[in-house]
Amino acid sequence: MPQLARRMGRAKPSAIMAVAEKAKALKAAGRDIISFSIGVPNFLPGEHVYAAAREALAKDSGQYGSNRGPDPLLDAFLAHIEALGLTGYTRAHCSTGIGAKHILYNLAEALLDDGDTIMFPTPYWTSYLDIAEIVNAKIVTLPCPAEQHYKLTPAQLDAALAEHKPKVFLFNNPSNPTGMVYTRDEIAALADVVVKHPDVWIVTDDIYNTMIFDGVGYHNFLHVKPELRDRVIFVDSLSKTYGMPGWRVGFMAGPESVAKAVTTLNSNHITNIPEITVAAAVAALSGPQDVPHAKTREFQNKRDEVLAVLESIPGVHCPRPQGAFYVFPDISCAFGKSHHGTKIANDVDLCNALLEAKGVACVPGSAFGEPNALRISYTCPTAQLGDGMQRIKDFFLELS
Repeated sequence: MPQLARRMGRAKPSAIMAVAEKAKALKAAGRDIISFSIGVPNFLPGEHVYAAAREALAKDSGQYGSNRGPDPLLDAFLAHIEALGLTGYTRAHCSTGIGAKHILYNLAEALLDDGDTIMFPTPYWTSYLDIAEIVNAKIVTLPCPAEQHYKLTPAQLDAALAEHKPKVFLFNNPSNPTGMVYTRDEIAALADVVVKHPDVWIVTDDIYNTMIFDGVGYHNFLHVKPELRDRVIFVDSLSKTYGMPGWRVGFMAGPESVAKAVTTLNSNHITNIPEITVAAAVAALSGPQDVPHAKTREFQNKRDEVLAVLESIPGVHCPRPQGAFYVFPDISCAFGKSHHGTKIANDVDLCNALLEAKGVACVPGSAFGEPNALRISYTCPTAQLGDGMQRIKDFFLELS
């Protein structure tokens, strides 16, 4: 029979979704399952978003829309990024997509030829690796273990850029899976390095830019080095900030040539974002921000609750996250031990045993390139959070 394209041999299903599906199956079978696995915000947007969608549905034109995105959506996005300190952009610098993942895939298609190098720090969001492999890019990862707080150092970046000469440097701040946030001084130090390597595109995947705690603030390379404007591509999304992951709206802002390329790919991939979704997106960006602000405060409190439990578990080490809704503890203290006869050799063993024994679903760190850790997404209801964290603590205390 005919064969699939060779690229499908490089394509993999999401490791995160695999854990989530297993947890869902166990729950359907009657198990008491608490899921810390999938990175969904688990809240809904404000009523004004639904009102805008209902009004758009009542006035639906039934027509094709803009490949780039309609002007009201682009203008709402421009106002949003201006509030973040990313000024001077116009509609021609922007494009939209079916979520940030679609934007990132389009950028990979637009920027990377077969065999070009893309570079990003480890731990990384799983789709970075998956997308790069599908487009047949050469992948260079920069290990940033817990000992350096999961953050890239300027010396590490400088050496890697000089040695590997990547076409694209992909940078995520705040980070999924670690929740780490770079300070202004840390961003400035990395920007000083990037300026010295003029042939590299810089893609900043910053979809958690409003979910930042402890007053650290959001910082971008362009805030400290405006001369990087011709090389920086900023990626954003409605999914996390507004509790709208299923609505699938992503954005990019960058050089006009890149925005035009992404728009051209849209014309061949999706044509346009649906009209009702556009109306909801405009309302989310332009309307009251009380829901995302309240949720950010709530997530900071949940972060504190999770850290307090982790800090009470002997041997577990977790750098303090200051954004998003993840913690990424180093759990290598458990390797070589057993839980009621079940051997724990690695992070996958631990997550499987934790799910079977305690009904708690977490994602192994190896899915993100860091096998000494696991990811906890703490967006579940507060009552479940306390119960789930106690189960994790009990699991570790029962190791022998």
